[in-house]
Amino acid sequence: MKTWLWMCVLLVLAVALALVLREHSGNVLIIAQPWRIELSLTFAVLLLLAAFVVLYVALRLIAWLVSGPERFRSWRGLRGRKKEHELLESGWISVLEGRYADAEQRLSKLLGRSKSANTRVLAGLALATASHHLGEYARRDDALRLAGQAAGNDTRLKEAHAAASAEMLLEQNRPQEALALLQPLYESNPRHSHAAQLLLKAYRQLGEHQRVFDLARTLLRRGVIDKSKALPLIESAAAVRLAGVADPDGFKAVWGELKSDERTLPEVALAAAAFHERQGDVEAAGKVLEAALNVRLESRLLNAYSQCPPEHVARRLAKAEVWLKNDPQNSDLLAALGNLCLTGQLWGPGERYLLRSMKIRSDVRIHALLGNLYDRLGREADAMKHWRLASSVAGVLPVLQTSNVLPAADTRADPTLIDVESMPMSAPIDAEPFSPVAASAADYFDDSLPSASPGEPRTPPQPASVPVSGDSDMDEYFDSAPIPGVDLSQTSDRPRSHAPVSSQPPESKPRD
Repeated sequence: MKTWLWMCVLLVLAVALALVLREHSGNVLIIAQPWRIELSLTFAVLLLLAAFVVLYVALRLIAWLVSGPERFRSWRGLRGRKKEHELLESGWISVLEGRYADAEQRLSKLLGRSKSANTRVLAGLALATASHHLGEYARRDDALRLAGQAAGNDTRLKEAHAAASAEMLLEQNRPQEALALLQPLYESNPRHSHAAQLLLKAYRQLGEHQRVFDLARTLLRRGVIDKSKALPLIESAAAVRLAGVADPDGFKAVWGELKSDERTLPEVALAAAAFHERQGDVEAAGKVLEAALNVRLESRLLNAYSQCPPEHVARRLAKAEVWLKNDPQNSDLLAALGNLCLTGQLWGPGERYLLRSMKIRSDVRIHALLGNLYDRLGREADAMKHWRLASSVAGVLPVLQTSNVLPAADTRADPTLIDVESMPMSAPIDAEPFSPVAASAADYFDDSLPSASPGEPRTPPQPASVPVSGDSDMDEYFDSAPIPGVDLSQTSDRPRSHAPVSSQPPESKPRD
């Protein structure tokens, strides 16, 4: 655009000059003894213009010839920088591709001959990355040292060097050295998101849970990390802090820092409930677990909620039955209800809950609980079968108190106290999970009958025969075992159906 503009200006000037010269004709006389030169005005002007052009071209040619060596040096430097950029580009590509040996060869050559500070820093960091992945930590440290020297006082280069060095040190599990690099960087620029995330990783490796908790919250608020990454960090840090408190004042200080949604995280709720249980406040522990379970029926929370003293069974059963109405196919919730029934010695409802849970998902823990239940009822063959199926169970089984109605279980057949290889196989283990049918659970195996929720009253059908030998008193008791110490009339506001309670204990057969 500028070229065309100047061309138009020159044309205008030329036309104007031609018009002036046409109207003002005259001669130019030049006297230089012994010469006398006479020219027309037009020719004299054209001659001056031609002389100017010739002189300009001559001067430009002389300048071009004089600047030849400098131009040659500039050309060589440009060609060298181009080669350096190509080496740096190919080296970084090799690092990203995982061809670290090839990257080391290219970058070592570049780091030794480059005179550009930026190129040397980038080449040193790339070479350090390649050496780090190859496990050559001495060469990595040398490359980092050279890159740090090349960075000088340039703020951006120093930040890049510090962040890259700290990341490699954290991967080598050297958080203290990484922390020395990251703290000044984060303090000078709190908005440096990469440095903040590396600092969070360093705090995690050092086990500084208070700082992990605070920094994770800050990064979540700023949007540096998303909620799916921040909540597990907040959860684990808060749980460790709660597990470390020893007195109520310390617990209140930590608990008061948590938001309402953070208090319902599974690990946080479990740690808080464990503290209350250590303090002997089982009711407070139950409330903490209930708040978390109202948000999500998590298996660990349900397992912890199902373990309580017998005097708290009635309240927790009522709460769990409300959850069961909203999620009747939750196997973990059914198992927790069965566990609570075992603790409260509600044998019939406990068997029904456990069998329903096993029908949804055959779990080794369910077999272990059924083994405990049948052992307390004197059904040794059924108990042994379920114990064998649950031999690899992991978890805490409920500790049943000594019954005042049934005799104590014969522990001579306990699989934890005998040599399993020398034990006679009284009943073969079937390929499919064994599901014993009792009077209290017979309707759960009849597909023609509608299934009832635990809160709906229903009279179970009487089976034609009972799979375990015993008199009618045992069957009646199995369906109607009371909760010792709990008056059923006091919980009449909660829908529950039980058969009439037998006032006489069943006759127990003598054991071998």
